[in-house]
Amino acid sequence: ATHWLDHVKQILAGAVKIADKVENHKTSVVVHCSDGWDRTAQLTSLTMLLLDSHYRTLRGFQVLVEKEWLSFGHKFNHRVGQGDDKHNDPDRSPVFLQFIDCVWQVSQQFPNAFEFNDYFLSTVLDHLYSCLFGTFLYNSEKERRDNKLSTRTQSLWSFINSKRAIFLNPMYCAPLDHKVALFPVASIRYMKFWKSYYCRWNPRMRPQDSVHLRHAQLLSLKDQLQAKVDLLNKELENKAGREGAGSRRQDNHNPSLSARFESINI
Repeated sequence: ATHWLDHVKQILAGAVKIADKVENHKTSVVVHCSDGWDRTAQLTSLTMLLLDSHYRTLRGFQVLVEKEWLSFGHKFNHRVGQGDDKHNDPDRSPVFLQFIDCVWQVSQQFPNAFEFNDYFLSTVLDHLYSCLFGTFLYNSEKERRDNKLSTRTQSLWSFINSKRAIFLNPMYCAPLDHKVALFPVASIRYMKFWKSYYCRWNPRMRPQDSVHLRHAQLLSLKDQLQAKVDLLNKELENKAGREGAGSRRQDNHNPSLSARFESINI
C-alpha cells in the first residue's frame, strides 16, 4: 500500500500546527525542509490557506500558487517529469498533487469557506501534466524567464479566469469566511478518498448526473435568492424611511410640552 492518505494527513497536521502557533500563540515559525522547495512549499502554502481567507478565493489561490510554488522554485519539471519518458526517475514525486489533495480535504471539512470548487482543483492538476500552458513548465522562475514563456505560451490562470463561472463553489459564503482561520481535524478518520478525481474515468464510480450542470443550477439559484434578499432589504429601508419621515411630520404638528412652555412670554 502507498499510505497515500496517511501522507496527506501528516502534511495537514503539520500545517495545522503551524497555523496554531501563528494564530493562537502569536509566535513566528521557521519552516524549512532539506532542500526548501518541496515540503516547505506544501506546509507554508497550506498554512496560508488556513489563516487567510483571501487565499481561499479563486484569484487568491492563484496568487498563492504563484508565490509559494512557482516563484519559490519548486522543481515542477523534475517532480512531474514533463516530456521525459524515464518513469523510474528518482526525482519524480507527486509533491504538488499532495498539496492539492490537502486543499480538497480541507474543503470537505469546510464546504462554505472556499470560493472555488473541486473541478477547479482537478483542472489545475490536469494541466500540471498536460503541458498545454506555460504556468508549470520548467524548474524555476529564471528558466521560465530565459525561455520567454510569458510571450510564447498562455497562462493557465487566464484560461480559468475566462471561464470563471464553472469553477465557483455555490456553497461559498464570503461574509462568514472573512478573516476566519480554519483548523481542520488532521486525523486519518477524517481523511477521504478523492473519488471524483482519482476515479472519474471509472464508469462504475462516476456520478449519474453532471456535477458541472448541478453546480451551474445551484449558482443560478443562489443568484436568484440573493436578488430576492437584496430586494427585500431595499423595501425594508424604504419602509423605515417613510415611517421616519411620518413620525417627524407628526412631531412638527404636535409640539412637545416643553416646546409650548418655551413659546410662552412671561
